[in-house]
Amino acid sequence: MTAASKKQELETDVLIVGAGPAGLSMAIELGMQGHRCLLVERHDRVGLAPRAKTTNVRSRELMRRWGIADQLAAASPFGIDYPSNVVFATRLTGRELARFPNAFYCSPVRDDRFSEHAQWIPQYKVEEVLRAHAHELPGVDIRFSTCLIDFSASAEGITATVSNLHNGDTQVVRAKYLVGADGARSTVREKLGVKMEGTSPLSHHANVIFHAPGLAQLHKLGPAVMYWLVNPDVPSVIAPLDDNDLWTFGYTKQEGDDSDPGPLIRAALGLDIKVDIRSRDEWTAHQLIATRYRQGPVFLIGDACHLHPPFGGHGMNMGIGDAVDLGWKLSAMLSGWGGPCLLDSYETERRQVHSRVVQESVTNHKRNSGSLWREGLEDDGPRGELIRADVACVIATGKRQEFDSLGVVLGSRYDSSPILMPEAGIERDPADSTHYVACAHPGCLAPHAWLSEGRAHGASLFDHFSPTGLTLLLICSSAKQAAAVVAAKACELKIPLKLVDASAHGLHALYGADMALIRPDQFVAWRGDSISTACTALEVAAGRHAHALV
Repeated sequence: MTAASKKQELETDVLIVGAGPAGLSMAIELGMQGHRCLLVERHDRVGLAPRAKTTNVRSRELMRRWGIADQLAAASPFGIDYPSNVVFATRLTGRELARFPNAFYCSPVRDDRFSEHAQWIPQYKVEEVLRAHAHELPGVDIRFSTCLIDFSASAEGITATVSNLHNGDTQVVRAKYLVGADGARSTVREKLGVKMEGTSPLSHHANVIFHAPGLAQLHKLGPAVMYWLVNPDVPSVIAPLDDNDLWTFGYTKQEGDDSDPGPLIRAALGLDIKVDIRSRDEWTAHQLIATRYRQGPVFLIGDACHLHPPFGGHGMNMGIGDAVDLGWKLSAMLSGWGGPCLLDSYETERRQVHSRVVQESVTNHKRNSGSLWREGLEDDGPRGELIRADVACVIATGKRQEFDSLGVVLGSRYDSSPILMPEAGIERDPADSTHYVACAHPGCLAPHAWLSEGRAHGASLFDHFSPTGLTLLLICSSAKQAAAVVAAKACELKIPLKLVDASAHGLHALYGADMALIRPDQFVAWRGDSISTACTALEVAAGRHAHALV
C-alpha cells in the first residue's frame, strides 16, 4: 500500500465480486428484497465483446419477475419481431442446407408454457439493462475498476479488502456473506482453494467482430440470428451482432495462430468485400465444474463454478439462475425467516442443473460446422444434391437439441433437496432436451398458465407469485378453509406467505392437487391437500428442518 492509499471500513449485507450478468442478477435479487450489497468489478465492462447473445425463456421470466422484461425487449437492436432463424449453408452466399425457425423460442407470440419469450440480444446490451435497474435499487452499491485483494471468513461473516485500481485506495468491507461471480478465473475460487474437475481444454476458438455495411442484403438466405457455414476452407458461424452492420465471426483455431482473420471471413462469406475488423477475442472451451460451491459464508455462482462450451446458449442464463436460487435464500437468512438447511440447498440443487447443462453443451460442441462437412457438398449436379440432402438430415436430427432446448431451459428440476417435500411412489418421466411437459412435482418449475388475455402484468399466473416469500397457491375452492389455516401457521412461524386464490382458473389438471406451495424462485416446494403436511412444508421450504417422506 502506498503512502497515499487510504483504508476505510464499510459494512454491508453481501459483498459480490464480479459485475457480469450473474453478479448483477445477484445484486438485483438482494436489492429487490431490501438488502444492502456492494458489487465490485475490476474491469469497466465496456466494449463490444460478443459473449452471450441468447437470453432464454427462463431468464426473461426472471426479468419479468424483476419488472424489467420490457426494458430488455426495448434494448433489442433488431426488435423482438426479428426472425430467430438458424440457417445452415455452405457459405453465406452458398447453398442452404437446413434451417431451424424460431430457434430458442424468441417469437413474441404468446405461448401457454411460459410467460416470456426468449430474446436474441448481445450480452453488453443485457448488462446495460441489468446495471440500470441495479442502480435504481437503494441498497445496491456498484463499483467498477475495483478488485478484491483478500478476505477472511468467520462465524460472524467475512472481512475483505478491496482496492480502487485507479488511485490505489483500499477499503475494508465487512459483510455477512461473500458471493464470487467473478468468472472463469475467479479470484474468490482461487483464494478458497476450490478446484475445477472435468476436461480442459476441449478446443480453442476465436471470435471476431467486424463491420460490413450492407452485408445483410448481399446474400439470399434471409434474416437469421446465426448462419452456420459448412465448407472445407473455414467452417464457422457468422451472426448479426447489432443494427449498425456489426457482425460476429466464430471459428475453431489452432492455439497461437495469429493470422489475419480477414481472408477467412471473406472465404466464409463467399464475397470479396472489405471487412473492418473491430475486435478479436480468443477463448477455450472447457468441461469443468467446481468441487464445491460453498465454504462457510462464501459462495460461487456462474462461471466461477461451472464452465462449458457456449453451444446452446446456456452459460449466461445458467449464471442468472444461480443468482436467483442463492439470492432468495441469502435474503431469507438476512430477513430472519430462513433456517439452517436453506443455504446448504444451493449447491445440492444447482449442481444437478449444471451437470446436465454442461453435458448438453459438450454434446452440442462435438457437432460443430467442421464435423458436418462431406466431400462434394458444394458440387453441382445430382451427386451434390444427394450429399446435401444427407447432411440436411444429419443437421435436422443432430443439431435440434441445441436450438430447441425447452426441456432443458424449463424442465431442469431439483430431484434431491433438503428444502423440498418429496412425494413417495411418484414416477418421473426421464429428462428430455427438447420436449417440455409442465410438471408440479416438488423440485420442478411451477406450471405456467395465462389468467387473462394479452401479456400485460397480471395476465400470467407467475405475476401473482411472491418474489420475496413463499406463495400458497389455492387451486380448488374446496381448499379455502385449509389454506386459511396454513396462512395462519405461516404468520405464527413468521414465514412470509402470500395466498393466491386461482380456484376460478381450472388449474387442477396442471397441478394435480388442491394446493401448491411455491418458492420465491417460482419452483414447487410442495403440493397436496393435507393441512398438517402443508404446515410442515412451510418449515421445510424455509430451511427450518430437512424434509421427511410423507
